[in-house]
Amino acid sequence: MARIGSNMPPPVTVAEDAARVEALLARCPLGGLVLFNGQMPETAQVLARLQAQSAYPLLVAADIERGVGQQVRGATVFPHAMAFAALDAEAEAAVEAAARVTAREALACGLHLTFGPVADVNRDRRNPIIATRAFGTEPDGVARLVRAYIRGCHAEGLLATAKHFPGHGATSQDSHEALPTVADPRDVLDRTDLLPFRAAVEAGVDAVMTAHVAFPALDPTRQPATASPPILNDVLRADLGFGGPAITDSLLMGAIRAAPGAEGAQAATLVQAGIDILLDVPDPEAAVEGLVQAVAAGRLAEARLDEACDRVWALKQHLIHRFGPAVFREPARFFSPGAVGNAENQAFAGDVARRAVSVRGETGLLPLDPVRAAAEGLVAVLIKPHRTRLDPPEEPLGEALRAVYPGVWYQEVGPEAGEAVFRDVLARAATARHIVVAMIVKPAAWQAFGLLPAQQQFVEALAASRPVVLASLGSPYALDAFSQDGPQLCTYSDVAVSQRALVAALAGKE
Repeated sequence: MARIGSNMPPPVTVAEDAARVEALLARCPLGGLVLFNGQMPETAQVLARLQAQSAYPLLVAADIERGVGQQVRGATVFPHAMAFAALDAEAEAAVEAAARVTAREALACGLHLTFGPVADVNRDRRNPIIATRAFGTEPDGVARLVRAYIRGCHAEGLLATAKHFPGHGATSQDSHEALPTVADPRDVLDRTDLLPFRAAVEAGVDAVMTAHVAFPALDPTRQPATASPPILNDVLRADLGFGGPAITDSLLMGAIRAAPGAEGAQAATLVQAGIDILLDVPDPEAAVEGLVQAVAAGRLAEARLDEACDRVWALKQHLIHRFGPAVFREPARFFSPGAVGNAENQAFAGDVARRAVSVRGETGLLPLDPVRAAAEGLVAVLIKPHRTRLDPPEEPLGEALRAVYPGVWYQEVGPEAGEAVFRDVLARAATARHIVVAMIVKPAAWQAFGLLPAQQQFVEALAASRPVVLASLGSPYALDAFSQDGPQLCTYSDVAVSQRALVAALAGKE
């Protein structure tokens, strides 16, 4: 699977990348594509054109664990998985319904396979890459919601992938940068990380994505799971009984990326180890040539390639049997493009976000009445540890606050902010009766987790000076660093509907 589009700098849209992929298809046999940075309706049109040019149906996948809008602008974006878990007794039904929405929108866009659900158990509070992407910290609860997600996908016909096997939740390093290690013994792994993956296999999950993480208890050689025959064959196949394709996480990631010139040899090594789909390969042509050379040299059995191919082909045949052969080239015959990001789906995402907001601590400052806030002054600050080129000029929180609190003074404090910005905000805060501080603390590839030191000190100083309303647009653990008298709110996500849900919670609106 080669990528089409990119969110990495410089960002490239699916439409802008189409010509490159068309040329690649003419030179290189691809099994599918992994899609980033799309937009409706261009994405569906580009994919239909590429399908028409491919000798075999292309299996198109994407990281859409938060809904298709995560990769295709205009589609629905849901809050992070941990927000669903916050719904308690209503979580299972909400996860299944959200997966059904995601499935309908994905298939209408020409996507067939979601890289979800995240089956990781977030066992390390410092985890920089899983955190709120996980359904929770308790294995049985995660397993229950993993099953619900798979049920929702299958009800509409979308293929699902459990990731990151055998578990990325007990790590404190980002595998985009380095190779993490989980040192727990096998009995602990069975009770924790492996349990949701067993549930996923029992629920009929279609694919399993491996983690670029070492597990000495499962493989004493400390190979990452992606390259480990004991983990792929003894644990995934023999123990869990999974018969579908094992797919790598992105091969561009630092924990696994091959040295320049070694992509072909790595491809053969991974397939020999038990991998069936090579995802996001740096050089697809080199990978294909590496497989050919390995077979010719006797280092890779052709039967192993056939086994991998059969597993991938079975997924494509499943789609054809369910919908018909036109499902790849003409998805609009089966799935309405009008379903993508429609008002009903957007309203459901907003409802999930509002129900997920949790409040703890002294709540006397809430609800914050707009009339009182206008008379007494309201300062709202959003702390952003990181920026990307895809970020909007202003986060949705600003517009949402001004719609409810017309007199609010709103300021975003990004990673570039210096002492002058902090002094200005503190001066503004001194003139207002009501202070709201929101923080975006979320998992992000190639980024440190949590606030920057200067931002942490600034929030501590502000919270120590007077009671403030403190909110995390992401991890609930971000709030633990602050002891203060005012209320603490958590949305478990920073997506637009969660930012708007925070404002509704401030105003006491259902």
